[in-house]
Amino acid sequence: MNDEIDTEQLPSEGSLADGIRVIAEFVHTLPRKPGVYRMISADGEVLYVGKARSLRSRVAAYTQPTRLATRLIRMVSATRTMEFAVTDSEAEALLLENNLIKRFRPRFNVLLRDDKSFPYIVIRRDTEWPQLAKHRGNRDPANEYFGPFASATAVNRTLYALQRAFPLRSCSDGVFSTRTRPCLQYQIKRCTAPCVGRIGKTDYDAIVDEVRDFLGGKNREVQQALSQRMEQASANLEFEQAAVLRDRIKALAHIQSHQSISLHSIDEADIFAAHAEGGQVCVQVFFLRAGQNLGNRAYFPSHARELDEAAVLSAFIGQFYESRSAPKLVLTSHEVAEAELLQSALSLSAGHKVEIRNPKRGDQKDALDQAVTNAREALARRMAERGTQRQLLEGVARVFGLDAPPERIEVYDNSHIQGAAPIGAMIVAGADGFIKNSYRKFNIKSEGAAGDDFAMMREVMSRRFGRALKENPERDEEHWPDLVLIDGGQGQLEVTRQVLTELGLEDIAIVGIAKGPDRDAGRERFFVPGRPPFSLEHRDPVLYFLQRLRDEAHRFAIGTHRTRRAADITRSALDEVPGIGAGRKRALLHHFGSARAVAVATLEDIKSVPGISDALARKIHDHFRGSH
Repeated sequence: MNDEIDTEQLPSEGSLADGIRVIAEFVHTLPRKPGVYRMISADGEVLYVGKARSLRSRVAAYTQPTRLATRLIRMVSATRTMEFAVTDSEAEALLLENNLIKRFRPRFNVLLRDDKSFPYIVIRRDTEWPQLAKHRGNRDPANEYFGPFASATAVNRTLYALQRAFPLRSCSDGVFSTRTRPCLQYQIKRCTAPCVGRIGKTDYDAIVDEVRDFLGGKNREVQQALSQRMEQASANLEFEQAAVLRDRIKALAHIQSHQSISLHSIDEADIFAAHAEGGQVCVQVFFLRAGQNLGNRAYFPSHARELDEAAVLSAFIGQFYESRSAPKLVLTSHEVAEAELLQSALSLSAGHKVEIRNPKRGDQKDALDQAVTNAREALARRMAERGTQRQLLEGVARVFGLDAPPERIEVYDNSHIQGAAPIGAMIVAGADGFIKNSYRKFNIKSEGAAGDDFAMMREVMSRRFGRALKENPERDEEHWPDLVLIDGGQGQLEVTRQVLTELGLEDIAIVGIAKGPDRDAGRERFFVPGRPPFSLEHRDPVLYFLQRLRDEAHRFAIGTHRTRRAADITRSALDEVPGIGAGRKRALLHHFGSARAVAVATLEDIKSVPGISDALARKIHDHFRGSH
């Protein structure tokens, strides 16, 4: 195997004949054994990674141009050297191929472009009071994990319903250990408040066992047990307890009501459904665990236009499981190439037998047909959404590491002048631009918050999301944001993070936008939890888009502040004068221009205003003189 490439000694890119000559020089030295080969350009770019049962036979095929597709002719023409790795079996070669494709991302391979990790639900057992939470990343053997879920939306929907059905704590250890009274989660019956002793350890552990059984596939048994307890409580005239159990049963039914595709006879399976149109392919992946549908995600792999669904699907599945374990059963909408080899490779990687099946009838075929319909619709939406706005939202997702382009962005800004007339403002944007009927203003009410940007932000966030959580605890409506942008730096971001953490809304992405040095546009710094501050390139379209969002929030905040300040000035100066109604107030403001001018006017000037009697003029004059 060649491990080093001297790019200075490589010939420059030339004709097809040059590429064939380079490849032919390697053929006679290759063994007739399984392995992986890499085709490399003059500048060292890995053009293609392939696997072979026999390296010599497979590579020799590239020296016969009459049997090559147009795409492969371009690849061979650009090839200036090759690298090889011999493996013990073809299955090992397939695993290595997928690993190298993920590493080098060659432009002539089918590429899985979105390869983020999937979220899980975890029951943390490394604490006295187990926590129910969302989890990504490495798993601790001490805890119990259920999933994977296809997206943050899928896991959040399930998690919030679970918290209503099984009211375990969702807060972090830090929040839990410092509580002195029950939080909002307890008030809306989503937690039993073990932090302040509202539930005993035995009863709490019983709820932990229930949620483990439910997630492990014993959902019917858990629901039957809750129903029996509800009936018993009702028979004992314990109506309050019966109502609590009724709500828990409804929450479990809510989880299962989202099962658009379900196969209760299957313990675990992944469904891969592909649809091709217009030279693009969409692959929909559904996750079935313990008889429940844990959601789906659409992928749009990069590939040559001439490849059909079966070819794309075969390459996609191998890459999909390169860094994750496959379930026991994989259902596919098309017969994948080399299915037995792929089964062997996935079984070798997962440590258990994996079966790839393309059913032709029955419930599994019906589920696959529905998955294909999802793929067709997702591809149609993508092709319709390839406009500028969608590309910008995809750029936002890339810049901030979001799971998907945000459908709803909320931007917050505060405005005041030395604490006077403080307001908070929220603007909303989405795929269709600004959503102005969703804009909101917040008149700051907290004592001492006026003039304190951090306190103002805390009040705005608490009111916005506290109310939203009370009105829609299941979070299944459209008014929840995927991304919250804060006009401010690390301080404002930390306040926002604290509020969302206290409300159990850690999954909402938050970003702070701070103005650059000398408040120069284009030099903004972005603050994201867990990452150091960073800036974007001055000409990056995503930067312009984020500036527009921030500027719109600033415009709305300033306009709202001015309206309130004008009203406050008028109200504080003239409304306190007895005997002045709306008509006379308008006459005074029209004559003097402002309430401040009325306050400093002479008695004679006030008397000259139409509709103002001598007695009222003196009352106004004395009022302001007596108060200054």
